[in-house]
Amino acid sequence: MFSGVHGMLNRGQKIKGTVVLMRKNVLDINSLTSVGGVIGSGLDILGSTVDNLTAFLGRSVSLQLISSTKADANGKGKLGKETFLEGVITSLPTLGAGQSAFKIHFEWDDDFGIPGAFYIKNFMQTEFFLVSLILEDIPNHGTIYFVCNSWIYNAKHFKNDRIFFANTPYLPSETPAPLAQYREEELKNLRGDGTGERKEWERIYDYDVYNDLGDPDKGEKHTRPVLGGSETHPYPRRCRTGRKPSKKDPNSESRTSDIYLPRDEAFGHLKSSDFLVYGLKSVSQDVVPALQSVFFDLNFTPNEFDSFDEVHGLYDGGIKLPTNVLSKISPLPVLKEVFRTDGEQALKFPPPKVVQATKSAWMTDEEFAREMLAGVNPNVIRCLKVFPPPSKLDSQVYGDHTSKITKEHLEPNLEGLTVDQAIQKERLFILDHHDSIMPYLRRINSTSTKAYATRTILFLKDDGTLKPLVIELSLPHPDGDHHGAVSDIYLPAKEGVESSQWLLAKAYVIVNDSCYHQLVSHWLNTHAVIEPFVIATHRHLSFVHPIYKLLYPHYRDTMNINSLARGSLVNDGGIIEQTFLWGRYSMEMSSVLYKNWVFIEQSLPADLIKRGMAYADSASPHGVQLVIEDYPYAVDGLEIWDAIWIWVKDYVSLYYPSDEKLQQDSELQAWWKEIVEVGHGDKKDGKWPTMQACHELIEACTIIIWIASALHAAVNFGQYPYGGLVLNRPTLSRRFMPKKGTPEYDELVKSPQKAYLKTITPKFQTLIDLSVIEILSRHASDELYLGERDNPNWTSDSSALEAFKKFGNKLAEIEKKLSQRNNDEKLRNRRGPVQMPYTLLYPSSDEGLTFRGIPNSISI
Repeated sequence: MFSGVHGMLNRGQKIKGTVVLMRKNVLDINSLTSVGGVIGSGLDILGSTVDNLTAFLGRSVSLQLISSTKADANGKGKLGKETFLEGVITSLPTLGAGQSAFKIHFEWDDDFGIPGAFYIKNFMQTEFFLVSLILEDIPNHGTIYFVCNSWIYNAKHFKNDRIFFANTPYLPSETPAPLAQYREEELKNLRGDGTGERKEWERIYDYDVYNDLGDPDKGEKHTRPVLGGSETHPYPRRCRTGRKPSKKDPNSESRTSDIYLPRDEAFGHLKSSDFLVYGLKSVSQDVVPALQSVFFDLNFTPNEFDSFDEVHGLYDGGIKLPTNVLSKISPLPVLKEVFRTDGEQALKFPPPKVVQATKSAWMTDEEFAREMLAGVNPNVIRCLKVFPPPSKLDSQVYGDHTSKITKEHLEPNLEGLTVDQAIQKERLFILDHHDSIMPYLRRINSTSTKAYATRTILFLKDDGTLKPLVIELSLPHPDGDHHGAVSDIYLPAKEGVESSQWLLAKAYVIVNDSCYHQLVSHWLNTHAVIEPFVIATHRHLSFVHPIYKLLYPHYRDTMNINSLARGSLVNDGGIIEQTFLWGRYSMEMSSVLYKNWVFIEQSLPADLIKRGMAYADSASPHGVQLVIEDYPYAVDGLEIWDAIWIWVKDYVSLYYPSDEKLQQDSELQAWWKEIVEVGHGDKKDGKWPTMQACHELIEACTIIIWIASALHAAVNFGQYPYGGLVLNRPTLSRRFMPKKGTPEYDELVKSPQKAYLKTITPKFQTLIDLSVIEILSRHASDELYLGERDNPNWTSDSSALEAFKKFGNKLAEIEKKLSQRNNDEKLRNRRGPVQMPYTLLYPSSDEGLTFRGIPNSISI
């Protein structure tokens, strides 16, 4: 795009440049706040000038321009003279928080042509974060922007100099000849050679299986199966670290406190999620041990809540803890409030939205059902097509697991319909957590936890709300797996011990739903499945590739949060294993469920159709007709899905006027081939687009952006608003349903609240769980939301910028429309008995615990 620029001969001129960077001490989380340190002192450091900016002057940092129009004898773009930073720019309106700007001038003449890239070398011992370079007043051309956003380490660490390209997009075949070799060399550097242990300063993207979840060297109980690379335990690939194998198991990687990830994937921007994410480490390393010292000392407190009021006391007055314990865990980064009441210290949580209007509405059947459509896990419920509900478990291994629910259980509450009529009219729905847990239920119940496989059938009433009709609780047959299941059926009840049993039955359902949500809907189907796309994109799509520019914002911070999860959340003994029913089998069970994952079915319309919640209808606004019209997740989601699809279509069409153009794109074809055959290699024989047509690229990119933005937002940012009340979304069950004639049954009759609390998540695990999900449900201060970019000059293509502006305007219109829907009293599922308007798919948000907003990426 620089061709045709000639002009008159210029000699001895200089190009003015502005280099923007951030010093390490501004970005280094360890210098901002130590574990248990005071956040305020960290923020004071942000405004300080401890690291003198003059250290960057002299011969500390050099830049060398590379021509995009003039080649040397080897066909590579000419190199300009090595040039150094000259001085600090004290006032620049466009500077972001923590950023510093420097002047630089490059020698230039017509023989050099138009700059298209530059080398940079850091001769200091300390790394820094390079934000951008702007070149101004280039004769006959104007301004060129280089958006960098990368860590620059000392030059001695690299065999090849660090290179950055201007913001002009090119398909591989259209790259200016002088830049072609530079483009190929940079991709080769990012791929590495697949050997050796990765070092902190490296930027190498490579694949590995999940072989670092356990710690075999600590003993047998700390082993975990390798996930990925086998039919038994398939899994998406994660980033390769190259750590040495453990001593006792050569197939497992040894564990260290720090997990490598390519350096530019670490937080390189000043944001409060730095505190939030490292707060997760603090919970794991400090809060859990500190609380264990309290709750397993029976002289201090029993490990149970005594009443529902005591649970509500977590938000009303806090929980009193010994001062020495609070000093170890507080103040946690922007999380907990420590205060004094009657001279004592207490740990207090913010009230979750589910109790802000009423403390008891969560107990209603309507709310129980509504959260399947508008809660934190709204994409599991499906329309019931066959009765009784069948099982897909292998009958040769597990016997007959067909549901024991009968028509007689349902028909008294079908408003005059028979079961067959209700199915035909698409009025019956099921939340099925039977097959997902049954193969592991014996092992789970051999521990301190006690649970059931569950099926819940619901009826769509005339007013558009769902009514639960029956819950089936099933256990493996005592005579062996091949004998099938033993099941009990529970029906709704309003009073007496039957109502207490019904509330417990709903709790068993929600415990299963909580585990499925956290390990499958959230971790597996967003975090884990996206990481291979991040890796492949960096390995095969150059920075100047238009599809790289399209997708890159939707990868921000994902590999960082995933690496942290492998170290603190989903690992052996991690927070998930401690606080969720699936325990040590959590990741293994998510691997089994990955067998059902199909890329093209992650499209929202395809997902709705697969679950029977919609059917294709070209006459409908979004190409599908919903079976439940008032289905907030689907209604709002389809608006967002369409907006993303139109934006992607408009953008892709700028660069691929024909299928042939796409087929000839070597980088794109290599990218897709590696995603299918390596990144998701265990699923390579599934239904994947062939990437031979433009519509396939549009659909694939829309799915990637949907997963990373809206889908993640829908299943993540409601965690604390709904699950912050452990009564509403327990994560553990510890006792079976009390049977008549037992002391537990007598307790259920006399003290139903105590019986409920002794069954669900206990106090210690509740505090840990709340600490984590409150972090996960927060937005950072400088989060970037769908329709936003961190730099207005992310591309030089004015047509792409115009299409992106159109996308942003569309999202703003959608947000207004969603707000209006929430004010429509006829749409009862949008607020429910708890009076929580469904806002999770509002595109924008403020900072904090807002229950709304779609970040571009899986950044927390």
